[in-house]
Amino acid sequence: MRRVVWREVAMTAHSRAWFQIHVCVVLWGFTAILGRLITLPALPLVWWRMLLVTLPLAVWPPFWAGLRRLPPRLIAIYLGIGVLVTLHWVTFYGSIKLSNASVAATCMALTPVFVSIIEPSLARRRPHLAEVGLSIAVLPGVALVVGGTPAGMRNGILVGAISAVFAGLFSTLNKRSIGTSPALTVTGLEMAAGAAVLPAIAWLLPAGEHIMVRPGLRDGLLLFALSMACTLFPYALALVALRHLSAFDTTLAVNMEPVYAIVLAILLLNEQRDLEPSFYLGVAIIIGIVFSHPWISRRFVRT
Repeated sequence: MRRVVWREVAMTAHSRAWFQIHVCVVLWGFTAILGRLITLPALPLVWWRMLLVTLPLAVWPPFWAGLRRLPPRLIAIYLGIGVLVTLHWVTFYGSIKLSNASVAATCMALTPVFVSIIEPSLARRRPHLAEVGLSIAVLPGVALVVGGTPAGMRNGILVGAISAVFAGLFSTLNKRSIGTSPALTVTGLEMAAGAAVLPAIAWLLPAGEHIMVRPGLRDGLLLFALSMACTLFPYALALVALRHLSAFDTTLAVNMEPVYAIVLAILLLNEQRDLEPSFYLGVAIIIGIVFSHPWISRRFVRT
């Protein structure tokens, strides 16, 4: 009897986590749109985004209470993951600036390919064939998306693929290290790490790009929306959901982000003028893979 009750509770927790991660993905779908609308370059954009998340958490007493409960080793791990998040965001917004919101967001569909390689390596287990198969099945859709974009956007696609590598790394490491750590404390640490390391990254660049650029009123309002509604809330919620989802589950759910971003880009930015029919065929393939994943996972994947 207890086993049946426990199984029902576990299934409820998993279903709730699946819903939570999709709420996050909807909100993340706006990040590409806002990244396109904000006129700042990628580095200052990311720095302001992370700073605006860090500041309210720094004056929130539960953040410090949670921090005091964390061992130094975990704090160091979360700071390191924050650097990976920073590199992911810089390359993601760099991809947007080099191409457009739809293309950059669609590159994130490559993330499960890298997770299927990274997660088994860190867990010291053999990769599940179903996971690898689903990851490979995404590739034709991504290829069609790439083929449906202008040649001038190729650099943006390359940078977007690099961003997907960083996304695979930090999502896998977050899954392995989150445990019972307070989600907002972890969020604050990772955002603070990025806000601290970005000036050093900017200083190392050959062009010596300045990141402490004061945004105008319009950019400031968009940055506030990006930081609060599309970062602080969904980032913390995603960390909670990760407790009940595998990193592979999470990244396949995040494959819906390009869909939301593309729809929003059509409605708000008229980006359909730059895209070929093959782009939409590729998106349809990605949607099919995302929706088939839970059914295939329940039947073939043994964790």
